[in-house]
Amino acid sequence: MLRAFLRTAARARSRSPRPAQDDDVLLDAPDDRLGPALVAAARGEHGLAAGLLAGTRENAAWDHRDRYATRLAAFARSRAQWLDDWQGAAPDDPDALLVAARLSVHRHWDSPARTELLRQVIPAVVAAAEAAGPDPVPWRTALDAARGAGAGHAEFERLWGQAVRRCPHHYGCHVAALDYLAAASPDAHGECLDFAETAAQDAPEDALVRALPLRAAFTCLTTTTGGATATALRTHRRRLDAAADSAIALSAGRPADDPWAAELRNLLVYVLLRLERLRDAAEQLRLTGPYVTSFPWDRDTDDPLGRFLQVREDVRTAVASTTGIAAGGKGAGHPRNGHGGRVRPGDH
Repeated sequence: MLRAFLRTAARARSRSPRPAQDDDVLLDAPDDRLGPALVAAARGEHGLAAGLLAGTRENAAWDHRDRYATRLAAFARSRAQWLDDWQGAAPDDPDALLVAARLSVHRHWDSPARTELLRQVIPAVVAAAEAAGPDPVPWRTALDAARGAGAGHAEFERLWGQAVRRCPHHYGCHVAALDYLAAASPDAHGECLDFAETAAQDAPEDALVRALPLRAAFTCLTTTTGGATATALRTHRRRLDAAADSAIALSAGRPADDPWAAELRNLLVYVLLRLERLRDAAEQLRLTGPYVTSFPWDRDTDDPLGRFLQVREDVRTAVASTTGIAAGGKGAGHPRNGHGGRVRPGDH
């Protein structure tokens, strides 16, 4: 991990980004604020994580808060002593409660008894969210828990109302709602796109939720129901391309080789390849540089880094030889249709 942080710092000092080589690629690399907090947590110290999340809460930096809480909870899943110590020292700390709630949902998500387990934790998760005042991020956790527990529409809408009342443009809460809508009906492509497009249109120009149509396009293009993806392409091709174009514009407004923009660009590459827009995908691969995110590549494989490297090489080869990706997903570098992919509660 320390080597990854040093490489990130060295790369940031470089004036002219170069194409990333395989040994330079970083999977889920933290930014320069999260990195030190993870290193301290690895030593069993929670102070930097507490300070990081307190800062996001005080500055109402909700999208950063959501992402940092997700990453800290993922780290605590394998090494939780620092979080246990934090809760022991400050049992009512809203930041510790946030990470603990996210960790609880993540731990139960992969269990065969997920529905029952999540139904048991929802009251505590909702109570913590209600105690968090104007913070919408705990409500994202509550929405994920409700989806995993199979909550009915009325209950989910009640939680959704609490989330948007606190922050009408919070990306994570919108992703949770989009995932719930998609799970409710595998053929809800039009409804997913309607929801995402409306949310993006109503959001400020710099809001992350403007990328929600790209997430909806991903949902449409990875539906595992027989023939659903082909139907989405045939019925909604114009809207899917528009979602990709909008995300390309968002990507253009962010620096190249930027870990914060990496998730947008990795998802955009995946969608562009599904749409057979090879050269656009190649440009996004150039912009994302060495930063690989597990999502969306872990949908196809248990080795997301290996999958990304394969796709990147195939795209470069295809562009260099001026050959496109074959229709139907059989060509080089085309992400598979998602069969066998793992469902995750908190992917952005």
